[in-house]
Amino acid sequence: QVQLVEPGGGLVQPGGSLRLSCAASGSIFSIYVMGWYRQAPGKQRELVAYITSGGITYYTDSVKGRFVISTNNAKNTMYLQMNSLKPEDTAVYYCHRIDSTVDWGQGTQVTVSS
Repeated sequence: QVQLVEPGGGLVQPGGSLRLSCAASGSIFSIYVMGWYRQAPGKQRELVAYITSGGITYYTDSVKGRFVISTNNAKNTMYLQMNSLKPEDTAVYYCHRIDSTVDWGQGTQVTVSS
């Protein structure tokens, strides 16, 4: 089992930036896929971005050019740098990891509003 902890999140104005982090602990394998999902009120949870242990990344179209996903393997931590934030980015963001198990973080609220 892997535990995922997501500090961060918060309130930011449109056009602003925010960085989310997700720290993994427990039975960690070196081969993995980690990603960020988000769920806005009344909507289904959607994949935002993912990164593999080999460095392959994917972004959903709505965040391409604005968000950057990265990892620090020495710290077992994944990041999501979010720039040029829009009100439609408002959601609960969830960290997700697949290696020998499938695990989710508890979620962190991101609100983009003036």
